[in-house]
Order: sequence, then C-alpha cells, then structure tokens
Amino acid sequence: MNDETRLRIRHTFDRLSTSDRAPTDIDRALMEAFERLMYGLPELTDGKITAVNLCTEAGVSRASYYRSPVAQAVKEILEAPQTRRPEPEELRAEVSRLRKAERELRREYASEVRELKDTVATYANQIQLLALRNADLEAQNARLVEQLRQGGAKITPLHPPSGQSAE
Repeated sequence: MNDETRLRIRHTFDRLSTSDRAPTDIDRALMEAFERLMYGLPELTDGKITAVNLCTEAGVSRASYYRSPVAQAVKEILEAPQTRRPEPEELRAEVSRLRKAERELRREYASEVRELKDTVATYANQIQLLALRNADLEAQNARLVEQLRQGGAKITPLHPPSGQSAE
C-alpha cells in the first residue's frame, strides 16, 4: 500500500471520529479490519477486500457493517482512483511460482541423490571385485611360495615375499 492510500484511509477514518457521532466498538473493529486487509495482513480470511471478508475480520454481521458509517467511508476509499489495493493475485502467483520452483528443486535433488546412490553402488561392486581379485592373487602367491620351498634349487625367487628373507 502506498503512502497516499495510507493517508487517505487515516484521513477518512479520522473524519469519522471527529463527526458528531462517536465511533462505536463495531465501527472501530471495522476500521481495524479494513486496515489489516489493506495492509495485506488478514487474520481470518483470504485477504480479498470484500464486505464479507471485512465483516469476518471485524467479527460483525453484514447488517451491522452496512448500518455503520464505516461502510460509506470504505466505499469512498476504495472508489478513489489513487487507492492502491494489496495485490493478493500477485502474491498468489508468487506463491505458486515459489511452490513450482520448490518442486523442481526437490525433483533435481532426488535425481542427484539417485545418481549418487548408483555411483556408490558401482564403487561398492568395484571394491568387492578388487577384494576378491586380491584374495585370489594372495592365494596364488601363497601356492607359488610353497612350490618354491618344496621345489628346491630349480626356481629362484626374484623378490622375496614381504616379511621373508631370500633363502
């Protein structure tokens, strides 16, 4: 809401307060509810500026609203060409856009998590294969070392196994 609209509301409601009739509790509730709606801060409604929403926000009946001088003041304020209403449709569009962006981010995140899980599974399979191959090589090495020991002088090892000295 722009400053001009804010001043127009204040001026109109102040004019009601200084008239020969003092504002009632219903009048004050309606003025406060109208200001909340104009600021885009509804407490009980969707924020659209309608008589029903104004009455709901103020906690009064529509009959009480239409009997109140506030009804004419609200009509006067809203009919002024300079009055800038809150933009609930723009806000709803922004909420919709943000929800769509959130869904897209969640989809991307889920896709990335799936890819990472696939990568982890591939690495786990590779590690398992390497561990099995290493075990096979260690077993083969142990057989060859045993053959060396039993074979006598026919075979001479080039490099002794770790932890053993050449014989």
